[in-house]
Amino acid sequence: MQGYIHSFETFGTKDGPGIRFVLFLQGCPLRCLYCHNPDTWKKEDAKYIQTPEEVYQEFHKVKNFVRGGITVSGGEPMLQAEFVSALFKICKSNNVHTAVDTSGTLLNDKVKEVLEYTDLVLLDIKQINRERYKELTSANLEPTLKFMEYLASINKHVWLRYVLVPGYSDDENDLHEWAKYVSQFKNVDRVDILAFHQMGSHKWELLGEEYKLKDIQPPTLEQKQKAEAIFKSYGLPV
Repeated sequence: MQGYIHSFETFGTKDGPGIRFVLFLQGCPLRCLYCHNPDTWKKEDAKYIQTPEEVYQEFHKVKNFVRGGITVSGGEPMLQAEFVSALFKICKSNNVHTAVDTSGTLLNDKVKEVLEYTDLVLLDIKQINRERYKELTSANLEPTLKFMEYLASINKHVWLRYVLVPGYSDDENDLHEWAKYVSQFKNVDRVDILAFHQMGSHKWELLGEEYKLKDIQPPTLEQKQKAEAIFKSYGLPV
């Protein structure tokens, strides 16, 4: 059992509760227009190939100041569900908090096994409008909605993430519909609105990929506050 790994972060503060060890896996089925890590798309471009035991040892080296736990991100970690399950089993046997950051595009028996050993899911529901979701990600929205509904059915703790991209995910009606949908679930502990940025644009150039959002400016404080107010109006824990 080996994992195809892009990188490690040993002082993650935005990927779950506490200070966390974040493992970024290689490979992703989405092609998000605003992706700031397009170098994670292809599994064969992995910088490291390690076993779950080797990854846990990397965490063990820094566990004295990484007290929050381990978060597995990507790419899309559920593409390597068997590896994540094996790693999380080791974590749970050592009483280490586990989180997975996913787009929710995959749901099968192997993914469900991962969730058995997962304490927290960080889920990106990138848009609620199906056409705009497709435009943003090149994928269909329905699998992510089914994933969210499955998490609710097993009462799994969820932090939701929403990237605010002017012209793509800031439409007022879409924000209301997103909040209306999400507010029906009782297992949502937190909602984070993340402002679109241009910090990953150079990676697209290095990969020879067309970056279609190069002329899009980050949202203003007023735009972000407007989205926050809409979400809060539905009782969401923003």
